[in-house]
Amino acid sequence: MAKKIVKVDAVQDCSFKMLATAGDHVVTIDQPTQMGGTNEGPNPLEISLIAIAACIGAIGRIISNQRKLAVREMKVSVVGEMNTDSLLGISRDERAGFQTITVNVEFDADMTHEEKVSFLKEIDSRCPVSDNMANESSLVFNVVE
Repeated sequence: MAKKIVKVDAVQDCSFKMLATAGDHVVTIDQPTQMGGTNEGPNPLEISLIAIAACIGAIGRIISNQRKLAVREMKVSVVGEMNTDSLLGISRDERAGFQTITVNVEFDADMTHEEKVSFLKEIDSRCPVSDNMANESSLVFNVVE
């Protein structure tokens, strides 16, 4: 069994802006100005949807390369729907996360509709990000002194 550890580190100052480091890359995560941020980067919810889109694209490319499929382009649109009352502390009647996430993928490839549907199902079955969204993973929180 091949195991991989993926690690990111993030630092937030007294504002909403957070700098996350992943390998050699730094990503700015922020809130829009109307929420008190400086709008210097996507917010955490957008980052989670970006992760789904990027993983669908990466796994799609891996599969197309493995099968030697001529997939010229993939356009991925991800839409999450949620009630913000929980995250704002207004109500606890619904969970804080997205109630639904819809992933729409457009393939520029010489495939029938049925082949594209099958291809997308395989992509989803191999995508660790969509797997983490669809299934419960152990999540451990620690306070470090």
